[in-house]
Amino acid sequence: MSDDCPQCEDGLPAWLATFADLMSLLMCFFVLLLSFAEIDAVRFKKMAESMKDAFGVQREVPANEIVKGVSVVKQEFSPSITEPSPTDDIRQQTTDETQQDLEINDKVMDAVAEKIKQQVQQEAEELREALAKEIDEGLLNIETQNTKIIIRIQEKGSFPSGSAQLDPGFFDVMHRISKTVAKTTGKIIVAGHTDDIPISTKRFRSNWELSAARAVTVVHALLSNPEIDPGRVLVEGHADSQPLVPNDSPENRAKNRRVELILLRGEQDQEGGKVITIDGSKKG
Repeated sequence: MSDDCPQCEDGLPAWLATFADLMSLLMCFFVLLLSFAEIDAVRFKKMAESMKDAFGVQREVPANEIVKGVSVVKQEFSPSITEPSPTDDIRQQTTDETQQDLEINDKVMDAVAEKIKQQVQQEAEELREALAKEIDEGLLNIETQNTKIIIRIQEKGSFPSGSAQLDPGFFDVMHRISKTVAKTTGKIIVAGHTDDIPISTKRFRSNWELSAARAVTVVHALLSNPEIDPGRVLVEGHADSQPLVPNDSPENRAKNRRVELILLRGEQDQEGGKVITIDGSKKG
């Protein structure tokens, strides 16, 4: 029988070396994990209490301080305090200077806006004095809104019903208006308005055409004064889309039939966002 059994080789089998290397690597891996780990003191205490209850441990061991975990990384390395770079200093200084410039610009703009409002009120008073007779007769009225002067021409005495032709007697009024407007600066918006009663004639298909035609008629009367630059004038037709009062009575409808001359001061014009200053100049 002994002759039939193969003779074993001397020494350990070859696979055992590989197994031992694997075990060593696993042990090193878990040792590294433990060395980098930090113990949460609160959770550790709770876990210890639960294990104590589970295993029936009744003896209490007093602890002078809470169990703390120490990381190898914390022992070997400490956080560094970074110094601000020159780029951060320059950026901070630039931000401060920009903020100061913005505050100065805001103060300047507020002062300019206040001066524009004062000049608007002054020009509105001059217009009221020049057109006092027509204002008293109810042919027109003048009001201000922020930096706008609105000369509101009522249909009464200016246009026949359903027509865009000025009454002959109203040309003298337009002449006085144009003389006063020529002394101002800024854009001039001429906007026509009607009531809500539809119109459909051979001349006007709707209130839109009637309101626009009346605005164009007023523009021609204004531009008869060569002192007014045509580049300042804009024409708008609003029909009944912007009533002053509800169209619920003949008197209110008469108020809504009007042509408005809007003098813009310190407003943005439509030439690319330029701003008209108090002296009439334009700045980008």
